Amino acid sequence: MLTAKQHELIRFIQQRLEETGISPSFEEMKEALDLKSKSGVHRLISALEERGFLRRLPNRARALEVIRQPEDSTPVRSAADNVIAMTPPAARTAAPEPANDVIELPLHGRIAAGAPIEALEGQNTLPVPAALLGPGEHYALEVSGDSMIEAGIFDGDYALVRRTDTARDGEIVVALVRGEEATLKYLRKDGGQVRLDPANAAYEAQVYRPDEVQVQGKLAGLLRRYH
Repeated sequence: MLTAKQHELIRFIQQRLEETGISPSFEEMKEALDLKSKSGVHRLISALEERGFLRRLPNRARALEVIRQPEDSTPVRSAADNVIAMTPPAARTAAPEPANDVIELPLHGRIAAGAPIEALEGQNTLPVPAALLGPGEHYALEVSGDSMIEAGIFDGDYALVRRTDTARDGEIVVALVRGEEATLKYLRKDGGQVRLDPANAAYEAQVYRPDEVQVQGKLAGLLRRYH
């Protein structure tokens, strides 16, 4: 037998999947069940996993699949094995495939919003809501420095970057300078030169020859953690 909260949670997840195709976030589950913290949600999900009611989809943060309903132990429709749900005929519906509402982006070290620093390649990842990203390939960089604060970009923020080697005048880009250092700045074309403009009056623009600057991506979004 499931507890009342376990029963309520699996019903809420199934309802959200049927309505939107997206599994609810931990915050949404916490509010729906009137829990005080997300740790309570984690415990409920773990218990439902152990008892074979839920499955977390691999490589999809927060994406859940309902394996079976509390009323019976027969598996419902699975995105993986396409099993037909054995529910009463009047209520027979196929659960849509859970959408990947969170994407794990490669986290490539730190990037300067001040004097250029090296953008380090790393093996870490950063979970990012898919709604923050558009089409294309993306990666994340941790911002270091304060030269872009007037654009709302602060030290410790995570810049979400769409990978590209071209950008329009006035866009915020990740620029690789002289093949060694990367910085986050406004890209400006100034005659026959390239100017990287800060968004902080305390800093001066950086001017380079076109062959000294390589665009590595455009800013697509920001994540900020509050401590």
